[in-house]
Amino acid sequence: MDPEPLEPSAGPGAQGAGARGDSGTMSQDAEVDMKEVELNELEPEKQPMNAASGAAVSAAMAGGAEKNGLVKIKVADDEAAAAAKFTGLSKEELLKVAGSPGWVRARWALLLLFWLGWLGMLAGAVLIIVRAPRCRDLPAQGWWQKGALYRVRDPQAFQGPGAGGLDGLKGRLDYLGSLKVKGVVLGPIHKTQRDDVDGTHLEQIDPTFGSKEDFESLLQAAKKKSIRVILDLTPNYRGQDSWFLPTQTDTVATKITDALSFWLQVGVDGFQVRDVEKLKNAPLLLADWQNITKSFSEDRLLIAGTGSSNLSEIVSLLEPAKDLLLTSSYLAAPPFTGEHVKTLVAQYLDATRGHLTNDSRWSSWSLSQEGLLTSFVPAPLLRLYQLLLFTLPGTPVFSYGDEIGLKAAVLPGQPEQAPVMLWDESSSLNTSGPVSANMTVKGQSGDTGSPLSLFRQLSDLRGKERSLLHGDFHALPSAPGLFAYVRHWDQNDRYLVVLNFGDTSQPARLAASSSLPASASLPASASLLLSTQPGREEGASLELEYLKLEPHEGLLLKFPYVA
Repeated sequence: MDPEPLEPSAGPGAQGAGARGDSGTMSQDAEVDMKEVELNELEPEKQPMNAASGAAVSAAMAGGAEKNGLVKIKVADDEAAAAAKFTGLSKEELLKVAGSPGWVRARWALLLLFWLGWLGMLAGAVLIIVRAPRCRDLPAQGWWQKGALYRVRDPQAFQGPGAGGLDGLKGRLDYLGSLKVKGVVLGPIHKTQRDDVDGTHLEQIDPTFGSKEDFESLLQAAKKKSIRVILDLTPNYRGQDSWFLPTQTDTVATKITDALSFWLQVGVDGFQVRDVEKLKNAPLLLADWQNITKSFSEDRLLIAGTGSSNLSEIVSLLEPAKDLLLTSSYLAAPPFTGEHVKTLVAQYLDATRGHLTNDSRWSSWSLSQEGLLTSFVPAPLLRLYQLLLFTLPGTPVFSYGDEIGLKAAVLPGQPEQAPVMLWDESSSLNTSGPVSANMTVKGQSGDTGSPLSLFRQLSDLRGKERSLLHGDFHALPSAPGLFAYVRHWDQNDRYLVVLNFGDTSQPARLAASSSLPASASLPASASLLLSTQPGREEGASLELEYLKLEPHEGLLLKFPYVA
C-alpha cells in the first residue's frame, strides 16, 4: 500500500499568511463586536486602570494590528441584552396554569380558610358582647340632685357690715361657684309686716333688700354662673308664727298660690316654705303647690322645711307630693354615736325607699330647716357631718357658714340672730370677741386642712362621681361607735366611707354585708381620698383588715370595680 503523501511543510510565508488571515478575520469580527476607543494620549492618572481595560490593551498590542493610542473594548450589544431579559408568561400561559387542577384546589382551600376565619372572629365578637356585663341605664336627674344646696336666709348678714342688698349679693356668686353648689336658697326677702296678713305682699321685694329689678339682675348673674335661685316664701318670717293664725290659713294659701305663678314668670328656679307642720292639711297644700311649680316646668323645685324630727310625720308630709325635698331636724336627734346615726339613716331610707328603686323618692339631708351645723352637733364632729351629708344618697343642704364652722350669734335675753359671715378678720360678730384668721373664709382658703377646703373637696367629688351622684347604698357591719357604708354604681369606682363618732381611736373591723353584691365586695386594700383629720397621706393604699381611725375621724376611700 502506497504511503500517503506527506503534506508540505508550512514555511514562514505560510505562517505569515496564516497569521495575516487570522488577523484579517479578527479585524472583521471586531468591526461587528467591538468599538474603538481612542485614548488620545491621556495623562497617566486619567487612563483607565481596571483589569478589563488592561486586558483589552494587551490583546490589542499582541494582535499588532492597532496603532499606538487605540484600544478595542467589547461592549454588550443592546439587542442581545434585551433578548436575554425574562418577559414572563403570556396571558394564554397564565390562564392555562391557573386552570390546572392543583391551582383550583389551592384557591378553594384559601377561600374556605378566609371565610372560616372571618366567621370565627365574628362569633368571638358576638360572644364577647353577649357575655359582657350590661351598663345600667342612667337615671334622669334634676339639677338639685347633682350637688349641694346653700341657704342664705339673710342676704345682708351673709355679705357682712356695710354690704349692699341683692345687688351686692352678685359679688359673692364667684365664692358660691368655688363651693360647687347647684343652688342658693334665698330669703325670705318679700315685703311683710309682723303678724299682719294684709300687710304681707309675697310678690314685692322688701326695700331694705333692694328692688324687683335688683332681684331680676341677680337671677341673670346667677344663671351665667350655673347657679339656680330658690326663693323662700315663708310668709310671716318676721312674726311669731310663720303662717299667722290657724284661722287665716285659707287666705295665706291663696297668697302663696298667686306668688308661685308670679315668681315663676319672673324666672326663679324653685321655692321654699318652712314650718309646714303648722299648716292645716299641710300634705294637700304641699301637693297643690308642687303641682303649680311642676306644671310650669319639670325643672322647677319645691322645698318644704319642718322643725319636726319624727319620721312618721316627715313621711306623711312627703307622701302626696312627688319630687318634694324636705329639710328637717331628723338627723339632729341625739345621741351622736355611730350606731344611732346608722339606725336613723337606715330607717329613713327604708321609709322613703330611696335606695331600692329608680322611681323612689329622692332624699335630702340636713340637720335643720334653717340653722347652722354648729348649733346642733358638737364642734369636733363638724367635719364628720360634712363628710356624712355629702356621701349619703340624696341632696345635701347647708346654711351659709357651715363650710367654715360659723357659730350662731346669741345675745343674752334676745332671740337668735342671723350670724355675720366671717369673710376676713375685719368681719364682726354679733357677740363680743376677736376674730382669728382660721375662723374666716380668707384664712381657711389657704389652709388645705381647714373645714372650708374639706367642704370644697367633698362638693367637687359629689358632683362628678356617679357612685356618689346616684349610686346604691349599703351599710356595713363595723366596730362599735363607727358607721361605715359603701356607695357604688355599675362599673364605676366604689367609695367606702368610715366614720368614727367616738372620742377614742378605733379599729374599723369592717365586714361584708349580706346585702352587698359581689361586684361591690370589699377588697384587701383601698386608696385614701381624704381624711377629716390631718396626718394621713392622700392617695395612700390602706389595708382594710388593719384600718384604724382616730377620734372623730372620717375616711373616704376608693377602690375599683372588678367584674
